[in-house]
Amino acid sequence: MSDDDKTPAREIIADYARQHFRYFRTADGTVYAQQNGHPVARPIRSQGTSGSHRQELMVGLFNDGHGVFNGTALKEALDLIEALALIQDVQPVHIRVAPGFDGATWLDLGRNDGQSIRIHPTGWDTLTPNPQEVCWRRTQLTGELPLPARDTNGKGIDLLLGLCNFASAETETLALAWLIGCLGPSVPVPAPFLTGPQGAGKSTGGRMLVRVIEGMSGDLRRAPKDEENLIAAVAAGWVTALDNLSHLAPDLSDLMCCIVTGAETIKRALYTDGDVVRARYRRPLLLTGIDVGVIRPDLAERLLPLRLERPRTRRTEAELWTEFEEALPVILGSLLDLTVKVRAAEADIPTDLRMADFAHLCAQLDVATGLTSLGAYRTSLDDLNDDVIEGDLLAQTVLQHAAGLDAGAEERKTSAEWLQVLTHLYTGDGFRPLPKGWPTTGKVLSDRLKRLQPTLTARGVLIDWGRNKAARYIEMARPPAPPPNAQEQAF
Repeated sequence: MSDDDKTPAREIIADYARQHFRYFRTADGTVYAQQNGHPVARPIRSQGTSGSHRQELMVGLFNDGHGVFNGTALKEALDLIEALALIQDVQPVHIRVAPGFDGATWLDLGRNDGQSIRIHPTGWDTLTPNPQEVCWRRTQLTGELPLPARDTNGKGIDLLLGLCNFASAETETLALAWLIGCLGPSVPVPAPFLTGPQGAGKSTGGRMLVRVIEGMSGDLRRAPKDEENLIAAVAAGWVTALDNLSHLAPDLSDLMCCIVTGAETIKRALYTDGDVVRARYRRPLLLTGIDVGVIRPDLAERLLPLRLERPRTRRTEAELWTEFEEALPVILGSLLDLTVKVRAAEADIPTDLRMADFAHLCAQLDVATGLTSLGAYRTSLDDLNDDVIEGDLLAQTVLQHAAGLDAGAEERKTSAEWLQVLTHLYTGDGFRPLPKGWPTTGKVLSDRLKRLQPTLTARGVLIDWGRNKAARYIEMARPPAPPPNAQEQAF
């Protein structure tokens, strides 16, 4: 056969690839390859250590007797495949948890055979998902979960709670609510903050909660020093767990708010002048630490404090984790049973809490089990408001001034006038020095009050902004106390 009659290597590779793989693109234009009948998709340009499409294509060609091809032929074939895939329909890829058809959700077990859990309104099943319904994306952070046990009768929940050192039954119910929320792809959940004295097992308890969702390879990590590294870690996994926090800088606090409720980052694509890369993320977040100091009000509304206590008897790490690993199939099976039961429960949506989806989940959990997780969630938010106030001298001064107002009274002043009043109230006769960070202008005061507004509202002090013919003003008011029967109905 002459050289002219030989089929070019790039055509052999392209034909083989299109016979054995399905190619599609995501909304951001990234092209993925999915082996026929398998739910795991890989970006065709990835060179990652978790396995790239280029590698699986080379292995397939070799095993099927087509030989070994050089890099130039592979590149030319992948360039053609990428161009053809860009005109295909858009389909998203998911990490660990994904929405499915007919109200179902999926949980990726991280197995090589692609078996996953389909949670539907009447139960859950272990299946290999249809690639048209779910496409999984795997990274180095995607650990393997065991096949969950059937007919556990709730035994796994008791096993998990018995291994953790939660200080109260209310804390246990909030931990369960958070785990159920982690199985929902569209439900923002507050970030558990595991606190307690030294030796309470905060890191161990955090690892256990993470490993229920991420498998035994899931772990805690130190908070990255910059935003870019933290976003990269968040985007590559499902649950992000940060260990032993002792201080929350304002930038890290703001970034955590974005992680919990969702945000998007845009940066310039490498080796381009005008192209950009979009990264959207909303992930369950978990934190551990004894004390992080002052908590900003916007983060406080997104936290879920879980207090632990020191255990009475100590166990070795090897013994503890061996027992946990053996119990994990039962724990996961019980959690799935409880998730199905909770999703089927009907409950009113609380309209007075910021994380309304999680509050609704707590209400459903209470209906399904008879627990009091919604009340525990309200109490935890109240405690966090106290932490915010105790760490903010301006908030304390505003509450001190508002205490002198009659119920139903309103007081309007410009921001500069409020600054003068509150400064005088804090310094007294002028001998008390102003603390670091005290507002220096009316504009700074107004901005600080906007951050504190939800916290002050929870303490019965309403702050609002308006304008009259003379100037802009800030209004402080104390609403009249509701009648006793209205308070009872609110809870």
